[in-house]
Amino acid sequence: MTRAFLIVMDSVGCGGAPDAAAFGDGVGGDAGSNSLAHIAQACAEGRADVGRSGLLKMPNLDRLGLGAAIRRASGAATPGLTAVPLGLWGAATEVSKGKDTPSGHWELAGVPVPWDWTYFPETVPAFPPEIVAEVCRLAGTEGILGNCHASGVPIIAEHYEEHLRTGWPICYTSADSVFQIAAHEEAFGLERLLKLCKDLAPMLHARKVGRVIARPFTGSCGDFKRTSNRHDYAIEPPSPTLLDWVAGAGRATHAVGKIGDIFSMRGIGTLSKGKSDADLFEHLLRLGGQAEEGSLTFANFVEFDSLYGHPRDVAGYARALEWFDAGLPRFFATLRAGDLAIFTADHGNDPTWRGTDHTRERVPVVAWGVGAREVGLRGFVDVGASLAAHLGVPAQGPGRSFL
Repeated sequence: MTRAFLIVMDSVGCGGAPDAAAFGDGVGGDAGSNSLAHIAQACAEGRADVGRSGLLKMPNLDRLGLGAAIRRASGAATPGLTAVPLGLWGAATEVSKGKDTPSGHWELAGVPVPWDWTYFPETVPAFPPEIVAEVCRLAGTEGILGNCHASGVPIIAEHYEEHLRTGWPICYTSADSVFQIAAHEEAFGLERLLKLCKDLAPMLHARKVGRVIARPFTGSCGDFKRTSNRHDYAIEPPSPTLLDWVAGAGRATHAVGKIGDIFSMRGIGTLSKGKSDADLFEHLLRLGGQAEEGSLTFANFVEFDSLYGHPRDVAGYARALEWFDAGLPRFFATLRAGDLAIFTADHGNDPTWRGTDHTRERVPVVAWGVGAREVGLRGFVDVGASLAAHLGVPAQGPGRSFL
């Protein structure tokens, strides 16, 4: 019996999505966006020399086929990522009508989203009166702050003082199907914020809003910081996913990071969380050494997206990629003969692109454990089907194994 590891590098897309023009703002939408290729090109041109320098250095994933996967997905140049692949490599295309976290993860786990997500308009106010009224009722306040499209740090800075004075929650959204609530952990109360989001979630899920997100922060005006106590209350997947398939076969399943939130804990045996991707990497190492035979470990590393993609920090994104890649030999050393570890992403978030939102891209699919093999352009759902096939578990979705 063998083990499987599915490792999602959040937002590490590789361009080439055939429908990218239909997503995003401006002429052409997201057509031409390419998170990995544009970071590599920026590094080669000296435009990412903050805390690092030179070509993008990801030798471990590149040896598995990362550079080849980017070129196969989009035809883009990949300076620094030119190794001859020694692992399984290809790229995957999403069919769900979104470029968000749940859509990408569910589809990787074998289940495309069968509905259209609800998005809030880019107006002020952004939220209908009945939703505002329900937030006020649940929070025990006379109003809310924000009520618009915004990025998290600027909207908190704008309303910080009024939030402390009135106690009103700061509510905002983005290009994703989300309703986010920010509040001070001490002045408003962390448990109160989490309960507010949890109690509001059923109303918004019924309207096909994907997530209600608690965004707690601490500190004083001008020196506040969002904390690691963020919690996503996500709508449940519409049908059984890879996690359910494996758990239903009596196998152990382990989740690392946001996976518990994204899948509403369905099919998850153990959940390991942390305050940073560095903490999550230690959990991955532990599970590499300890996970049972026949088990599935499903991990998400979010900081590529949250700390560097949305703020459009090219150098920071490059540093994060290099840090992650440099740690992989430690992970590979924990793996056993017969194990399969797939590295992929859920969408793009090109830090060189306009705006602050996710970008519609194909994602790389590279794997350790099955030798050198090109699998070409596949669907997201094929990732879940392949992991199920590796574990000898029947797949219930539309995907086809590439093993």
